[in-house]
Amino acid sequence: MATRLKTPLPAVGLWSMELRGAADPAIRDAATELDQQGFRALWVPGLDGAGAVDDIGHLAEAAPHATIALGVLAIWGQDPAALGDRLAALDATHGPRTILGFGVSNAHSAAQAGQDYGRPVESMSRWLDSLDAAPRPIPAERRILGALGPRMADLAADRTAGWHPFLVTPDYTARQRERVGRQPLIAPHLAVVLDGDPERARAAARAGIGMFIGFPSYRANLARLGFTEDDLVPGGSDRLIDALVAWGDLDAVAARIREHLDAGADHVALHVLRPDDPGRPTLPMPQWRDLATLLPSF
Repeated sequence: MATRLKTPLPAVGLWSMELRGAADPAIRDAATELDQQGFRALWVPGLDGAGAVDDIGHLAEAAPHATIALGVLAIWGQDPAALGDRLAALDATHGPRTILGFGVSNAHSAAQAGQDYGRPVESMSRWLDSLDAAPRPIPAERRILGALGPRMADLAADRTAGWHPFLVTPDYTARQRERVGRQPLIAPHLAVVLDGDPERARAAARAGIGMFIGFPSYRANLARLGFTEDDLVPGGSDRLIDALVAWGDLDAVAARIREHLDAGADHVALHVLRPDDPGRPTLPMPQWRDLATLLPSF
């Protein structure tokens, strides 16, 4: 039975690769400004785990009113006891403002850590067992999963506070909410391009998220949502990009956020992709400031 997230998330937050490496004073200053602008949830990817918990600490210090979410950390090669100890230390310093997200990533990630990928749901279930058995367990209300398919989503609903899906549409959110009921957190990632020119916006979207469309787990999920091989081409068809990415002006982005919330999402994590600087780790402060003007609407 799912448990409620210990620290409820607001309707809208930010997801950013650029906020990793938060020992950098410029990144900490950005996090402070985001906090002052009213963002109460900041998400960073876990990647392979190197430095991820350190970054959470830096961001929690810089943004004292925000929840910091790790979305998500690949489980391979991680030490459950060490993570439990680090979470306890973060809580002692900053209060319970951290959410830890975990995912199975892919077979290559497992092999690099010298582990067997196995069956993803079974591997994740064993990982959750190890978190529960640690000297300082990470409780269910402080953890979520990176899930897409129904079996992983069910595991998230049963043993964590919910899940954080990537590359999904409002229709996905609606289907899952109908399936699992109101309790589990569903907090989708939503890529955003603040540009009304279709060619530039779609190019930025493909530069930022297009490679993931080739990954088997994403392809399978998109096929379940009704997209065809004509859509699942390298970089994605225009139809697919338009369904996955909120592009256009602020009103268009607000409308897409609302679609997810109306479909049953508890929280939407906005990931800014820049048409003027695709693929480069530059802090998108102008876009973040623009998005902050939407917060009172949600």
